[in-house]
Amino acid sequence: MTDGEPGPRLIDVGYTLHMQGRLAEAEACYRRLIADDPSGPAGMDGRNNLLGLLQSQHRWDEAQDVIRQALSVRPHDADWGFRMAASLLRDGRYAEGWPWFEARRTMGRHRVRLPEPAFPEWRGEPVKSLLIWPEQGLGDVIQFSRYLPLLRAQGTAVTLVCSPALESLLSPLVDRCVPRRAEMPLLAVDAWRLIGSLPLQFGTTLQTIPATALAKAATGSGTGIGVIARGNPNHANDANRSLPPDVAARLLALPGALGLAPEDTGAADFAATAALIEDLALVITVDTAVAHLAGSLGKPVWILLPYLNPDWRWLRDGSENPWYSSARLFRQPSAGDWASVLDAVEAALAS
Repeated sequence: MTDGEPGPRLIDVGYTLHMQGRLAEAEACYRRLIADDPSGPAGMDGRNNLLGLLQSQHRWDEAQDVIRQALSVRPHDADWGFRMAASLLRDGRYAEGWPWFEARRTMGRHRVRLPEPAFPEWRGEPVKSLLIWPEQGLGDVIQFSRYLPLLRAQGTAVTLVCSPALESLLSPLVDRCVPRRAEMPLLAVDAWRLIGSLPLQFGTTLQTIPATALAKAATGSGTGIGVIARGNPNHANDANRSLPPDVAARLLALPGALGLAPEDTGAADFAATAALIEDLALVITVDTAVAHLAGSLGKPVWILLPYLNPDWRWLRDGSENPWYSSARLFRQPSAGDWASVLDAVEAALAS
């Protein structure tokens, strides 16, 4: 740099410090940006980076304050609205969180694809027939499938659109199950609703989460341990949630371990995987769809969670989860520390 040339932008200085692990210095840069330009683009960039820095240290309350400040400047920003949803839901503050969760409809590149039917969206009024539209990942659809029998109990004929991989598994819960295709006509019903909006519609709190709809009467404890070490590589947090090869090998080396990935079992869909899980004693998995499947079946499932960007549905901390009574959570104590998680798993198996 020569005299008269501008120096690096403060956001770039902060980011460089952040990547170097000099977090206190990076935080100071981000906060200065916000103070100097509270409602402008530089300040919003500072908030965005500050949020990631705080969340990476599990400073959840401070992170939520940053989100609130951002929304005070941009109250209709869907991306910040969805961040508020995740923050509140991670806290277990469901009554506040579900309305913000609707921001996923209009957020940026991760927005939910909405259907375009000629019939209206359901808002809770009496209807004879209802189409439920899938969204997000396969695990989300499995998680929220518990609401489908509640709709039918109201006298509503329920049509579920879902991935072909879920059709056989979820068909017993609805009147009609239609596999989602790239080009498909929408069936004539009275109204439609996103499956992820059903918790809001039913006013779900931590205390009123419906029981899973797929659990069966126990037919014995089963034998062996089903293992899933990796999730969908296209998932935004897969680098943190999936196990590196050496840790995955350690997990698969556990006595009685059986890989549950379709390439290991040959399972054609989730119904086939469910049949395999029913005969097991335990499932150990990273945060992926099989975690929801095993939990929904009522099978003991140990879920290995990353320190960075843990999903909202597992809450901030603790080893239990209100969505799945059979689940036990094993959390990384620090970023990337899967060795400690596997140590805890091995100790639990030995006890």
